[in-house]
Amino acid sequence: MALYLLFESASGYALFQAQGLDEIGQNTEAVRNSVADLNRFGKVVQLTAFQPFASAVDGLKQCNSVSEGLMTDELRSFLELNLPKVKEGKKSKFSLGVAEPKLGSHISETTNISCQSGEFVLELLRGVKLHFDKFIKDLKPGDLEKAQLGLAHSYSRAKVKFNVNRVDNMVIQAIFLLDTLDKDINSFSMRVREWYSWHFPELVKIVNDNYLYARVAKLIEDKSKLSEEHIPALTEILGDEDKAKEIVEAGKASMGQDLTPVDLINVQQFAQRVMDLAEYRKNLYDYLVTKMNDIAPNLASLIGEVVGARLISHAGSLTNLAKCPSSTLQILGAEKALFRALKTRGNTPKYGLIFHSSFIGRASARNKGRMARYLANKCSIASRIDCFAEGSSTVFGEKLREQVEERLEFYDKGVAPRKNIDVMKSAIESTQSKEMKEAQPVEASAKKSKKKKSKTEDSPAAAATNGDASEDAKSEKKKKKEKREKKEGTRA
Repeated sequence: MALYLLFESASGYALFQAQGLDEIGQNTEAVRNSVADLNRFGKVVQLTAFQPFASAVDGLKQCNSVSEGLMTDELRSFLELNLPKVKEGKKSKFSLGVAEPKLGSHISETTNISCQSGEFVLELLRGVKLHFDKFIKDLKPGDLEKAQLGLAHSYSRAKVKFNVNRVDNMVIQAIFLLDTLDKDINSFSMRVREWYSWHFPELVKIVNDNYLYARVAKLIEDKSKLSEEHIPALTEILGDEDKAKEIVEAGKASMGQDLTPVDLINVQQFAQRVMDLAEYRKNLYDYLVTKMNDIAPNLASLIGEVVGARLISHAGSLTNLAKCPSSTLQILGAEKALFRALKTRGNTPKYGLIFHSSFIGRASARNKGRMARYLANKCSIASRIDCFAEGSSTVFGEKLREQVEERLEFYDKGVAPRKNIDVMKSAIESTQSKEMKEAQPVEASAKKSKKKKSKTEDSPAAAATNGDASEDAKSEKKKKKEKREKKEGTRA
């Protein structure tokens, strides 16, 4: 059986025929040894046809199609023109070697040409790629490199193009930074507590919150200077006047040691850094909430912004999360426990990252696994809607959340939940009604503008008619005056 090779270069499609395979042998090792020698490899592989791309845009289009495993019309016509014709209902007497298995399967489905893409074919194509500029005689030195560079830039640029408002990479970076900040703020706050406790040990029992402790330590500075004048400022920070008075009283009878001014300055600076980090953490959380509402509004409204962002981060992207089945999404984040259970033949984990959702915590111990499975199912639906839907709305996420709430009631009280098809129908109807409401004000504003235009067009004509009428009235008055004067003259 004859073997043809399809090579997709940066400058066009090339078709080669492998003729003298007996000279080098049919095994992969023999081909690998013959690739380096052009004289030997040139006897085995010969150029049959070459079709250059029409333009750089056409080259990018062909490259995208090949990477997705699709055969374009240009490639089909090129193959049908240069390959031996295959009769209908009969198998081809040759095979086509391709580098991409997906492309080969698509070619064989549409044209009935048998394709292969094994290691033997890949070694032959590697040799073709190595000596390609020698096979094409009209190519000038450096032309192929320029074509490869230009196509690589345009292909990468096309892949990087995206909707700025739906960048899930920003969510991934934000949730990583948020988790890191939480750890750092906790460790730094504990360091502030230990450091300042040498000076004022009683403050730890009165103020439990780390952020408030840093603010109070920054305000007090030296405990010996504490007086009743500090009570309003302490009350503003703590929100409790009794605690403020308790701090002032504890400062008067404190057992802590005195610190030098330099030590106090270092403690105050470190407390200020912790406060700044805590403020930045709040701003970052607000940023994460807004980005999640832009990128995955349904997932955020269903399971929360932080848990949804962790799922996207662990999956790698929103698209990867949408491709995951619900069974994978359920144990996402518990891979170590899963493989340990498979290795030891123990019980597999029931939940991963979705355990942090409030729904799992509200479910009873015997229903946590059921709830995790049901919640993973709804999260999978929400992520697919967010990823592949054209418009963004929270309607589906809110409806899915209602379903999860109903399922919780069903497990606790036995109340039968609604069917999924009914909930989805109501969600679609609500989205359509929202779209209608949004379209109505636009139509009303368009009608008002048309009315204004018609009024402005009618006003000059109306003014003209009014002007004619006023002129007629003036002429009639003049005639009446003239008649009166004539009558008076005749009487005289």
